[in-house]
Amino acid sequence: MRAWRRPRLWAALLGRAARRPSHDGSGSRFASRLTDVSGSGKMGPVTPTAADLYVSLLKKTLTRYDLEGEWLYVPYVNQRRGVSASVKRAIQTAVRRRGLELVHRSRIDLALRDDGRETFPFTAETMIGLARLNQLQDAVEDVITKGVPGDLIEAGVWRGGACIFMRGVLAAHQVTDRTVWVADSFQGLPRPSGDYPVDGDGFPFWENPTLAISQEEVEKNFAKYGLLDQQVRFLKGWFKDTLPHAPIDQLAVLRLDGDMYESTIQTLDALYSKVSAGGYVIVDDYGAVEGCRAAVEDFRNDHGIIAPITRIDWGGVYWQV
Repeated sequence: MRAWRRPRLWAALLGRAARRPSHDGSGSRFASRLTDVSGSGKMGPVTPTAADLYVSLLKKTLTRYDLEGEWLYVPYVNQRRGVSASVKRAIQTAVRRRGLELVHRSRIDLALRDDGRETFPFTAETMIGLARLNQLQDAVEDVITKGVPGDLIEAGVWRGGACIFMRGVLAAHQVTDRTVWVADSFQGLPRPSGDYPVDGDGFPFWENPTLAISQEEVEKNFAKYGLLDQQVRFLKGWFKDTLPHAPIDQLAVLRLDGDMYESTIQTLDALYSKVSAGGYVIVDDYGAVEGCRAAVEDFRNDHGIIAPITRIDWGGVYWQV
């Protein structure tokens, strides 16, 4: 079926005015693109600009939304279920000697890519989903339109998809005076220090090698999209070591995706004071990881922050400074 005949796809990617209203009742800023196209009093969308089309295609590509057909074929050795990894490698080696590849076939569920519930997609550069990418686009475009000063940063980047997207939005709007900061250890999550017991009680993120993506791989992902340039800067290392001394004067968008209490509170402690008035603080794991939510609540309470939290989807939230 042709893409232009698929209303669900375009409602998610281009026709964001059809998206459900946000929790504060404002809906998407894309709704402002509705206009009276005939003078008859009937409302309809204007023709998308080249920038609109580029950003929408970038969103679709970074999530692999509707780009991989009905089935996903993943090498058997990459499956997280079943027999041990050593057994899987032995089987795969024997099969490859015959010029074959053993794969696991699974049906692609686009609903999981809508709201970021697809865990560790095999090829996509981001797993945050379209809802959170839509909000990220709204935030970046809002600070551009309103002239909110500062750079953009994500702390905890995985394969770099959200940072690539922010750089793409800047490029689409020909913004050359803002930097996208890419902050990560590039070796996975740290083992809990013991200072925050909630981290030890939760999922052992530090044991998951899938989260350990090297800086070189993230740079290659930027380069694939033609977006690795002087407006992209990397902060490599544990947050406690890099963020307090990061050469950042102001931030317009602060995006946190550190999963754990410790990573989240260290990011807020180091960077929140640099977020400009009107800027955005976006927390990816607020609804998904108890440690992350607790860190956000503790920080807000300790600093008397009363700005309302707006939910993006089941996991992500944001507020404006």
